[in-house]
Amino acid sequence: MFDVSFSELMLIGVIALIVIGPERLPKVARTVGHLLGRAQRYVNEVKSDIQKEIDLKEIGDIKNQMEDAARSVQSSMTSSVDDLKAAVTQPTQALKDSLDEARQALDIHATAATAPAAESSAPASQTDANRSAPAPEAAAQPASAPTPEIPAAPTIPTPAAIQPRVGEPAQPEPARAQEPASPESSQTPTA
Repeated sequence: MFDVSFSELMLIGVIALIVIGPERLPKVARTVGHLLGRAQRYVNEVKSDIQKEIDLKEIGDIKNQMEDAARSVQSSMTSSVDDLKAAVTQPTQALKDSLDEARQALDIHATAATAPAAESSAPASQTDANRSAPAPEAAAQPASAPTPEIPAAPTIPTPAAIQPRVGEPAQPEPARAQEPASPESSQTPTA
């Protein structure tokens, strides 16, 4: 605390012995020692309180720095996630739009294909009658061997016709050629 050398302490002790006297000197020395101890403890407590405040302030500063760093990391992560979502959403939306256009084109094509089929339902029924009637060659075969009926194969659209690839135009489904009704096959043989 104070910069006091040993020689100065000796001088203070001699003056105290002369002024106070030998019988009261030990009592005064004890009291001075207690007062100096209290003062020293008080100074140490003040020093520790100041050090705690400084540490708390430093910890608060470090805490604020960490919170700022966490906020900046969170904002950068949020922005990168938003960028990634936008990068994924844009091609996905373009793909959905092209698929919707392809479906609309297929719907238009299917509607156009079913309209002529409805108009020509009479020839189709004749074709079905032709298929159920035995062919002239079958009439020449013996009656003991019946000819099996072959049902007409249904038209099954291929996956390429349903969903065209992205970037390719929709390919129309090939129309089935109907067999022309010949006058010979429209007559039923009598057997």
